[in-house]
Amino acid sequence: MSAVFFDTDCELWYTQADELGVNVIGMPYSIDEVEKFYDFGRNTDFKAFYDRMRAGSMPVTSALNPQQYVEIFEPFFAKGEEIFYISFSHRLSGTFEHLETALADLNARYPGVKFTRFDTLSISVGAGYQVYYGVKYLQAGHTVEETVRFLEDFTKHVCTEFMVDDLHHLHRGGRLSAASAVLGTIMGIKPLLHVTDEGTLEVFAKAKGEKKAISTLLETMVEKGDDFAHYPVSIVDADNPELAEKLKAKIKETFPEVEIWHYAVGPVIGTHCGPGTVGLIFHSKCR
Repeated sequence: MSAVFFDTDCELWYTQADELGVNVIGMPYSIDEVEKFYDFGRNTDFKAFYDRMRAGSMPVTSALNPQQYVEIFEPFFAKGEEIFYISFSHRLSGTFEHLETALADLNARYPGVKFTRFDTLSISVGAGYQVYYGVKYLQAGHTVEETVRFLEDFTKHVCTEFMVDDLHHLHRGGRLSAASAVLGTIMGIKPLLHVTDEGTLEVFAKAKGEKKAISTLLETMVEKGDDFAHYPVSIVDADNPELAEKLKAKIKETFPEVEIWHYAVGPVIGTHCGPGTVGLIFHSKCR
């Protein structure tokens, strides 16, 4: 079997990462000038991280540099092992330019080794959904090529949408344009965003208050959702468990049989969306 990789920007829980049993690339963040790598919640103090943000600390994320990528992948290139990496959206980070630099070096030194990267064109559990089911599909005996074809269709049916308290963090990190950021929170307005077909972020609605925001999230799930018998619904929150539980209760009222996965938003993604964010990821007719 190929050497399979995914990164912690897909925000699965560490127990699921252990279940899949493949290679994980930790993505870096720094807060109060201390660099860490997200570990899928294994040893992460989410409350402390978001408390620091609310107190005024401004965490930052950074791209892995080419040498770090070389160190990650070279042992597998040296063995001539086929490598398959399911990644978060290339449109949301400059890290993949560094990956290409590393791959050029590795391909020159180890010619003929096959490296395949599938871009989920998503982030957080929107990418994690694809990682989980893609790896399961591969482990069921399919080839990398067959798994890529499966994911090329599957990615069209993963809807990722979320509410933020304001757009400051997304704009500060370059994930949202200044024009979109103008729609930030005033008078209790909660911006609602989704991940587009191209793997970028886009404001799709504004809601007056949190109650209306979660109602809008549920409405889009009712409108676009599909195949809940086979795929769970995921809720994520950045230190906002009360609102996440309210959303969960509303989903259960409408879809009593649906399985719900609930995750914390990790520090890397949380740096850009900010505390208070609540997101919803589900299998859908379209993104």
